[in-house]
Amino acid sequence: MCGSRFYFDWSNFATMLRLLRDDPATPRKRYLTFMVALPMIAALHALCFALDPVLFPSLRRVQVRAPTFSVGHARSGTTYLHRLMAADPQFSYPLMYELFFPSLLQKRLLRLILRIDARFGKPLRRRLDAVEEQMFAETDDMHKTGFFVPEEDDFFLTWSLNSGFWIVMFPYMGELDFYHVDRWTARKRRRVMAFYRECVRRQLALNGGGGHLTHLSKNPTFCGRVEALIETFPDARFIVPMRNPYETIPSLLKMLQTEWRLRGRDERLIAQSLRVLADQSIHSYTHPLDVLAGHPEVRSCVVDYRELVAAPTATMRRVYEELGLNLGPEAATEFEAAGRRGGHETAHRYSLGEFGLDPAEIRTRLASFFDEFGWDAEEKGRSHVN
Repeated sequence: MCGSRFYFDWSNFATMLRLLRDDPATPRKRYLTFMVALPMIAALHALCFALDPVLFPSLRRVQVRAPTFSVGHARSGTTYLHRLMAADPQFSYPLMYELFFPSLLQKRLLRLILRIDARFGKPLRRRLDAVEEQMFAETDDMHKTGFFVPEEDDFFLTWSLNSGFWIVMFPYMGELDFYHVDRWTARKRRRVMAFYRECVRRQLALNGGGGHLTHLSKNPTFCGRVEALIETFPDARFIVPMRNPYETIPSLLKMLQTEWRLRGRDERLIAQSLRVLADQSIHSYTHPLDVLAGHPEVRSCVVDYRELVAAPTATMRRVYEELGLNLGPEAATEFEAAGRRGGHETAHRYSLGEFGLDPAEIRTRLASFFDEFGWDAEEKGRSHVN
């Protein structure tokens, strides 16, 4: 059945308005702009969304079959893994600019504009490239992104006010929750996930239809909705990258701290949100595997980050084998090339102490993971080298 109803979270909208109103640092103009502009923008998207099945009847035949989700703590290799797999033509995925325009009508109009732009020497594309470089300059070394690269499809839910995108804009963690979807009421969870499924269907239709394409997704925020994903897509496949939390947790906190400070957010709010985020990080490690353990019928694969960056070719071949994916010549060539290039590895190391985090507490809460992946030995080796 083809859904045409756009989902807008009025409850989150009311909460965001209240938080903006009660924050003395919020200019009145920003509050009024948010109050008026957000419903108007959502209404435009809702109209386009409703028109999709009317203007594109073939959308009714597009189905989401066996989507593949990469879920793991941020900074654990989800982006690297996702972009390796994006070279495989069996997969469909959204580019960043497409995520903020959820309807098929909007996506096709944007692609038409870009094709016309290309015929006239790409003046629009060059302008967008300049804007992109300026916009992402401060955080590009932590998470390289851009308008025309594969990105987290949680952003499909931006104008529904259900995307983790809003936490970057609103450092009110604890007051706003876009992560613990598996804890939401059944009614809300199903409505949000049904809308997400419709967004995925439209992306599949844009990229050539759902008959031969598989949706490919990577979202660290989806660690909190693995049960909801299985409920929505019973034939889904999951990849769970694992990396030493002494590296991932402070790296994530540093990235969000940088984003919030660039937007001039209050340091007290930033500190509160970082504490919530640190606790959520533990859940990002434990919850996906706990849920998958309860669903042995679901195909899944755990990837050690160290193996991924040291031997991407062998690691990706194992991933495909365990997930039952067909490894075609294009993907095999890309994985071989990644092996020759060497795995991606960030040069940055961030300190737990900078954020008041106790390594011993993290070790205790994730003891089984430290034992399974040998992170204690890794830390001893790092201390010895230093």
